[in-house]
Amino acid sequence: MAQEYDNENRGSIWKNEKKETEKHPDFTGSLNVNGQEFWVSAWKRRPDQSDKAPALSFSIKAKEGATTQNAKQVPQNNGTGFDDGDSIPF
Repeated sequence: MAQEYDNENRGSIWKNEKKETEKHPDFTGSLNVNGQEFWVSAWKRRPDQSDKAPALSFSIKAKEGATTQNAKQVPQNNGTGFDDGDSIPF
């Protein structure tokens, strides 16, 4: 019996074979965070920044309507640093 692979909190990117201009990402892929799916785009550091170590810059965009049934809800706070449901324990 095949074991089901858990993709939660994982992602991957590959070389963008469809890149046509310098503005298109060098790499594309997908990412799963707490059960929600995202598109990932990454660009190599520009040549004018060659004095710095090699690096990638990323853009993350939620996939339309792509959440799983077991997506975890991230607690929202009211700007005070406490979740609305939190109580002070003293």
